[in-house]
Amino acid sequence: MALSTTVSTPKLSEVARHLVIPEGIVTTVWPRVEQRMNGAGIYFDRWQQGLGSVALGCRENGKYASSVGGNTLSIPRQVAKTFFVRCVVTGLCLEFPDTHWVWTSHHGTTTNKTFQNFQALVQRKSIRQHLKPDRSNGIRSTNGQQQIAFRNGSMIQFGAREQGFGRGMDEVDGEVFDEAQILSIDALEDMVPATNQAKHPHGGLLFFMGTPPRPKDPGEAFTEKRQRAIDGKTTDALYVEISAEHGTDPEDESKWSTFNPSYPARTPRESMLRMLENIPNADSREREMMGIWPQNATGLISPDQWSALTDPQSTPLDPVAFGVYIGRGRNVAEIAVAGYRADGRIHVGIVPHVSGSRDGKMSGTSWIAPRVKELHDKWRPCAVVIDEKSEAGALIEDIVTLGVSVEKTTATTMAAACVRFLSAVNEGQIRHHGATDLQASVCAGKPRDLLDSWAWDRKDRNSDITQLVAVTLALHGLIAHGRQQPVDVWSFYS
Repeated sequence: MALSTTVSTPKLSEVARHLVIPEGIVTTVWPRVEQRMNGAGIYFDRWQQGLGSVALGCRENGKYASSVGGNTLSIPRQVAKTFFVRCVVTGLCLEFPDTHWVWTSHHGTTTNKTFQNFQALVQRKSIRQHLKPDRSNGIRSTNGQQQIAFRNGSMIQFGAREQGFGRGMDEVDGEVFDEAQILSIDALEDMVPATNQAKHPHGGLLFFMGTPPRPKDPGEAFTEKRQRAIDGKTTDALYVEISAEHGTDPEDESKWSTFNPSYPARTPRESMLRMLENIPNADSREREMMGIWPQNATGLISPDQWSALTDPQSTPLDPVAFGVYIGRGRNVAEIAVAGYRADGRIHVGIVPHVSGSRDGKMSGTSWIAPRVKELHDKWRPCAVVIDEKSEAGALIEDIVTLGVSVEKTTATTMAAACVRFLSAVNEGQIRHHGATDLQASVCAGKPRDLLDSWAWDRKDRNSDITQLVAVTLALHGLIAHGRQQPVDVWSFYS
C-alpha cells in the first residue's frame, strides 16, 4: 500500500465532491502522526495529507474541531480509506500514551480482516518495538477479545457490532465505525457515550467511514450525518465524500481517477477491472466502486417512479379494501383505500380522517374505530386489514366490537404484502391521485429483513412511512378478497 515517497496526486479539495470542514481550526496534530508513519516507511498522497490535517485539526482551546460531530468519510472501495484511518489510529496511539481506541465493523468477518491488517502494520520494525512486551508481544488474537497493546499504555480493541461489541465501555478516547453504511441509530446510542469521559488531551474523536447504503441497509445514521453536513447544519464535524458524477460510465477508464484518487499509483488497473467483473449490477457499482449516493436517498421507490403513476381521475371499483395503520412511536394514524379500476389497474389513496373533508386530519387514535365503522357501513368493503403486531393491533377489539370484521396480518403475510406492493409499483399496476404526503411516505420506504423475505422498515426514525404501510395493507386486502364492480371514486374521499 505504501510508496517510498509521497505521490504527486491532487489535493483533497480537488478530489472531494463534498468537503465540509469544521470551523475554527488553527493547528493540527497530523504532522506528528505523519512523522510516526514516515518512520515506518509509510508515506501519504497530497489528498491524504489534507484529510489528515482537517481530521486532526484543533481549535484554539486545543480540542479537536470535529470532536463533537466526528469525521465522516464516504469513499468508494479500493481508495485505501481503511488503510489511512488505520495509520491515523496507530500514529495517535504511538504519539500519545494511554490512548484507548475502539474499532468496530458491522460484520465479524470484516473485523477479523481489519485486525489481520493491523497486525501487519504494527509488526513493521519501527512500530514493533513499541508493542507491549508481554507474552503475546502486545497482540491478543482471541476472537471477541482482539486487541493491540503498546508499551506506553495505549490500546486498540476490535469487535463486531452485530455481536454486541462496544456496549457499556467507558473512558474511550476514539472510536472508528467501519462499514458505517450499516450503522443504526440504536448502535450509535450504545457506543458514542463511551467517549464522554475521554482522557486524551485533544478530546474524544469519532470516525465514520463507508460507502453509500444499500436500500436494505440500516443506514440512517450515516445518511443523517451526510445530510446535515451538506445542508450546512453543523460546524463541528468533518464530512468528506469522494464519488463520481451521476451518469458516469464505470467502464470509462478515463474517469476512474475522478472517483478514486489512489488510481493508478496505489490502486492498479487490475483491481478496478476486478470490481467491474465481480460487482453484480449497476446500482452496486455506483455505490461500492464509484461512491454515488442515490438521488432518492435510500427509498426503494423513487419520486419519478411514483409520480409516473399519477392519475387525478383514477376511479376504483366496488368493493374496495381498507388498511389501518398507526405509525410506530408516533401520534400518526391513517386509513388507506385500495380498489380495482375498470382497466384492471389498482387505485390507492388515503381516506380523510373526517367525513366530508378532502384533507381533514385528527390527532390521536380515538377517531379510528368509529371512522372504520362509518366507512364499513357505507361501502361494505371486501376487507379491513390491520397488522396485528403493530400499534394498530390494539384497536382490533374495539373495531370488532362495532361489528366490523378485521383481517389480521402475520409476519409472513406482511412480508408478502410489501413484496406485492413493490411489484405492483414496478410493473405499473398502481394509480393514485398524486397527493404529496402519500408520495413522501412511499418514497421514504426502505426494507428490513423479515423471515426469509423483507418488509417496510417501520423502525426508521428519520422517515414517516405511515401512509405507505396503510396503502400496502389495503392493497393486500384487495388482492386477497376483492372483486370488480363500478363505483364513484370521489365518494371514498368524503
